[in-house]
Amino acid sequence: MSRRWIQNPNRCVDEYLDGIEDFIEFARRHNPGATRIRCPSRRCNNTLWETYENVGFHLVRNGMIETYNIWNLHGEQLDNASSSNATRVENAEQVMDIINDVFPFASTNINQEGEDDLSTPIDSTEFEQYEQLLKNANQELYPG
Repeated sequence: MSRRWIQNPNRCVDEYLDGIEDFIEFARRHNPGATRIRCPSRRCNNTLWETYENVGFHLVRNGMIETYNIWNLHGEQLDNASSSNATRVENAEQVMDIINDVFPFASTNINQEGEDDLSTPIDSTEFEQYEQLLKNANQELYPG
């Protein structure tokens, strides 16, 4: 089954809407008896459980996570999927982009007076998690 529809920016075309139907059918087939599944919309990011109907609505409204090409959270076996579909992080800059997405306070700018533009307080636990991720991201996995 082609998953090219996931990349389509126009979520009103038949290709995209048919892709949503195919995804819902796939999820139903691989999760028999389930009334809720993880929602792979950009907003829910596979973290929220929704009814099949709501998942369909979310996918039309918000779009599907563009990197979710192997539907392992919906029953697809990883060994059956092509390894070329897996998303790879190639360099430290991409890792930093991911960390900044998770911890938006890390990418705040300092204004010309040297003051931080950050207006919301930072949770100390969240900041510690950020510091640990930053430390891990800068650590070399393999020598050389």
